[in-house]
Formats: sequence, C-alpha cells, structure tokens
Amino acid sequence: MAQHFSLAACDVVGFDLDHTLCRYNLPESAPLIYNSFAQYLVKEKGYDKELLTVTPEDWDFCCKGLALDLEDGTFIKLADNGTVLRASRGTKMMTPEALAEAYGKKEWKHFVSDTGVPCHSGKYYFYDNYFDLPGALLCARVVDSLTKNSDQKTFDFWKDIVAGIQHNFKMSAFKENSGLYFPEIKRDPGKYLHSCPESVRKWLRQLKNAGKILLLITSSHSDYCRLLCEYILGNDFEDLFDIVITNALKPGFFSHSPSQRPFRTLKNDEEQEVLPSLDKPGWYSQGNAVHLYELLKKMTGKPEPKVVYFGDSMHSDVFPARHYRNWETVLILEELQGEEAWKPEESEPLEKRGKYEVPKTKLLNTFSEKWGSFFIDSVSRPENSEDSLVYTWSSKRINTYSTIAIPSIEAIAELPLDYKFTRFSSNSSKTAGYYPLVNYTNGLIE
Repeated sequence: MAQHFSLAACDVVGFDLDHTLCRYNLPESAPLIYNSFAQYLVKEKGYDKELLTVTPEDWDFCCKGLALDLEDGTFIKLADNGTVLRASRGTKMMTPEALAEAYGKKEWKHFVSDTGVPCHSGKYYFYDNYFDLPGALLCARVVDSLTKNSDQKTFDFWKDIVAGIQHNFKMSAFKENSGLYFPEIKRDPGKYLHSCPESVRKWLRQLKNAGKILLLITSSHSDYCRLLCEYILGNDFEDLFDIVITNALKPGFFSHSPSQRPFRTLKNDEEQEVLPSLDKPGWYSQGNAVHLYELLKKMTGKPEPKVVYFGDSMHSDVFPARHYRNWETVLILEELQGEEAWKPEESEPLEKRGKYEVPKTKLLNTFSEKWGSFFIDSVSRPENSEDSLVYTWSSKRINTYSTIAIPSIEAIAELPLDYKFTRFSSNSSKTAGYYPLVNYTNGLIE
C-alpha cells in the first residue's frame, strides 16, 4: 500500500453526519442526552430520583473506549493486548489490588483480537461515540444506586436503557415530538449544534467541482437529518450531495447483504417501496453498500471506484467501511483537540496544517482523571521501579482500521485536495496517521 493518502486520488467522498459533518456543542448536548434517558428511567421505570441530579465533576467519568459488562455492572478500559488497564464498579474505581485480583494479566474474557470486539452483545457494550457517553455515566450511576444499600452482584437494568433509547430515538419520535431529545433540539438548534464554518462549505463545493461524487450516509432518520443539514450547511445543502442515505442502520449498511437490507424510497420523510437495486442518485432510506457501490461504478464509469468515508464511530463507520468494503477511512477524533496527552501545537507549522484551533474551554472529550488518556495508559511492572506506558485498545483500533485520523473536517478544509497525508499503515509508528501530526508526552516513543 502507498505510504500516503490523498483526496485527489478518490472518486467518491462519503460522510457520516452526527459528530462528523455536524458537530455538537458537547457541554449542552451531553446533559440533554443524559436527561432524556434519566427522566425516562425515573418516571417510567421507577428508578431513584437522584439520577436526575448531575454535578460538573460527574462528567469526568465519561471516556470513549470503555466497555460495560452488562451482567456485573463493571466498566473496563482495555490495553492493546486485551488486558484490563482500569476498571470501576459503577462510578467507583477499583484499586490496583482489586483490579489484579479480578483480572490479573489475562485477556478480558470477551476480547477478540482478530477483528476487534464488537460494540454490541448481550453480555457487554462498548462506548465509542458522543451519543453513547452520557449513557455510560447514567449506567454507572444506576449501578451505584442499586448497590447503595445492598451487595447486589448482577443486574438486568440494560433492558430499561434499551427501552429509553426506543422512547427517545425511535424513527417516529421526531415527527411525533415525543421524548425529551428531539423536541429540545427543534426548539433551539443553535444551543446544541455548531454551524459548519465557511471553510468547510467551500471545501465541499471544491470536492464537487473537482468531479468527486459526494455521499451522506447517516443512521439518523430523514426528518432529523434535514433539520441538522439545513442548520449547519443551509437550505441548499442537497446541492452538495449526489446521494443522501438516511436511516442507514450502520454498521449493518456495510456488512449486510442486499436481501437483508434493501434500499427504500422516501416520500414526505416516510419510507416507501423496496428497491431491487439503486439506479440513480437521490435521497434514500436504509440500504446496503453493495447496491450503492454498483451505482458508483455506473456514475464514475470505473470498475473499482475509490471511496473514502469520514466518520466518528469506530464501530459504525470506520471499522465496517474498512473491514467489509475496504474503503479508505478518515476517523473524526475530537480527542485530538482536548486530550492533554497530545501536543498539536508542537507539530507542523500552522501554514502547513490548515485551520486548526484548540478549544478555549474544557469539553467532554478532555482528559479523564478517573480513566486517564484515551490513547495511552500506565501499568505497574513488578520488575521495574517505574510504571510502563502502553497503548490502549482504542488506540490500536485507530491505527489498524483508519487511513488517517483528524480532529475535525475544519482541520483539513483549507488544505489542497492533493495534500499527501501519511497513512497509519505506512511504517512502524503508531501515530503516523494522526493529522496534524502529534507527539505523545510522558516519554512514550512515537
């Protein structure tokens, strides 16, 4: 594989919507998501009212890459070799002694090293995006509540969490104005959404003018997609995209066969007839990557058009697009903006990096005191007096399945389309594909 990646070499450029093209105001959107679930649990399922009160300090629990054992209520953070680096029961962190007794140096019981652990199972759940993280805090506090006056060892609260998801985010919720989330977003979108800067809109038009086919593939339903796009891109947003696919139900969009997940037409945001194939550009619902790629062949006139897909979720976007379709993948990783273990200001000169600004306020994606860095962590070595630094499992997945990782689309919007990014797979460096190129602190070698 070539050492460098360039958008100029791609025929098709695809985008996820939430937390990719559409960036959220996390200090506002995270509490909204949390409250939408907490109120449901308290009012509909009889959980303790203390779940409704969240302090600023509580948010430190949130960290991408955590796994929840659904049976015993334990959260864990994995090293790249599948061993457990840190763990908590509810929000209460395990001591090093308790951690060693519970997990030792063995691989976590659910770890799968070849294709990576999936995010969904009847036994565990991985938190890998910003819609998920408020749920991690809520579930941890549920465990705290249930064990407050007992020594309860196993739990079955997950079914109630799933019911809360269905209540707030079912396909009809936006239209029906049900739940807490959609009514609030519709009432004041500017409170929760960041409008795309002109540099990003110009960049999208530049891609179109260069002859690229632009895709929007989102698991959001069409009515919510329309609200987001009109706010962040303007009422003429449809002119920017050749194909819009909503309710894509990722990762199944990439992994399922056409018979399992056919495309459907839309009329007034309602799904209509099933399509035996995809014959022309337009706006569709559900679908599969196989039929989409056949259409892309026709549109480009090439037997194997080269596709790159931008997304924020390893589980829903990057891993399946790479693993099942061998597309190029760009991971949107906002941790590159707020992570204290990274030093973007010490990397390339500003004029070579495009527009890149570090936020002035602490966001949800900054360093967690409880869980440490998203990218690295330390482990005690009995044979050494000093702790050793290791890569996390999340970090390993990034450099395995991403072509490159960037903090936001804005970070590359002012670069020329033929800019050559260094791939993750180009050499032994585990940080080669991060852009802007960043350095680990604390002595970890690049």
